[in-house]
Amino acid sequence: MKTNKSEKEVVATTSSNSKSLDEINGSISVPKNAGFWRTFSAYIGPGVLVAVGYMDPGNWITSIAGGAQFKYTLLAVILISSLIAMLLQSMASKLGIVTGRDLAQLTRERTSKGMGIFLWIVTELAIMATDMAEIIGSGIALKLLFNLPLIVGILITTADVLVLLLLMKLGFRKIEAIVATLVAVILMVFAYEVLLAQPSIGGILKGYIPSDKIITNQPMLFLSLGIVGATVMPHNLYLGSSISQTREVDRSKSENVAKAIKFATIDSNVQLFIAFIVNSLLLILGAALFYGTNSSLGRFVDLFHALSDSQIVGAIASPFLSMLFAVALLSSGQSSTITGTLSGQIIMEGFIRLKLPLWVQRLATRLLAVTPVLIFAFYYHGNEAKIEELLTLSQVFLSVALPFAVIPLVMYTSNKKLMGEFANKAWVKYSAWAATIILIILNVYLIAQTISEI
Repeated sequence: MKTNKSEKEVVATTSSNSKSLDEINGSISVPKNAGFWRTFSAYIGPGVLVAVGYMDPGNWITSIAGGAQFKYTLLAVILISSLIAMLLQSMASKLGIVTGRDLAQLTRERTSKGMGIFLWIVTELAIMATDMAEIIGSGIALKLLFNLPLIVGILITTADVLVLLLLMKLGFRKIEAIVATLVAVILMVFAYEVLLAQPSIGGILKGYIPSDKIITNQPMLFLSLGIVGATVMPHNLYLGSSISQTREVDRSKSENVAKAIKFATIDSNVQLFIAFIVNSLLLILGAALFYGTNSSLGRFVDLFHALSDSQIVGAIASPFLSMLFAVALLSSGQSSTITGTLSGQIIMEGFIRLKLPLWVQRLATRLLAVTPVLIFAFYYHGNEAKIEELLTLSQVFLSVALPFAVIPLVMYTSNKKLMGEFANKAWVKYSAWAATIILIILNVYLIAQTISEI
């Protein structure tokens, strides 16, 4: 692998003492001379942990509202967003495999201590913002399923960090399997509900073709910006660059690195395609059941009750559909909180190089994320509408943090001194910069719109 010596030494100097997620780094062996499927089965897993961030509860309201308001038109936006996500996540995986460092570590090595602390704060706020949607979603799901007070549901969700500690003891593959199972539940629930809704196949296929209405219709444009702007979450890029290193790779041989990149990219793209299917199903469900009904679908509770209201969704309405929705919401929230906790550890170790016992790190990460939600939950006790308003505010933090993750990712993966022969090809580099500029513009617009509405 052709790598500039000075860049290589920078990576080697720090990586000898600290590996990303050290307890699981390189912990999963891969077959050396096996066929495609056996090798792929060894690499599959990290992609599903990344993909859950693209179908977390924060995306649900936007996708379903997009279908309810504009039928199938915004499916094209979900398609474009998913393609951008596939491009950036494959770059994140490649960065970790080639350098043996995660995005947070590489960014910190090239900045001052003060800048490292600043970036940690910004990224931690982004993780907190992401966790808000997941914690609120899980808490509401527990209330809908078991009639628990929302505060109790939130506290139960917070305790899942203890489950994560236990799972890490059992091995990283166990975490991958559990998250994959939760994703399968989400996929099956919405596939079933869409099947019952009997959407227009022709309308769906036409919806994936971009329409000029998306640009000329102001409400449609704003909702499109919400879908695209919330798709790529900064913590997923840090996560992807770290957990791609859980597979054992001999970096002394270029062909080993190339093989690891190939299978990690396939894994990432397959799992993100599933996320694309889920987001499409959410929008299709909104279009098939709620288009033209003038229903208020701004909250999870509204969606839950609407699915059992025959005046809204017609003959297929039933409490069973509502319960399935709540089960999927709980599965989404729980799978996303697992990856959010791992992301918190990655950025804490990478940016401020803080080494603490694992249980302290994960508990601290969870408490940082859940504290704002608990404060709101206690202050607005019994008023779920106010608590769910946090979801809108959380997008501001995600928007602010995004450039600090995407710009370094494109820079590092395009750097031939750092990446050697695995640096981005010209078309990848220019596509990535174009996607980055578009995402930043959209997020700046979203920030301005959100602030103006507060």
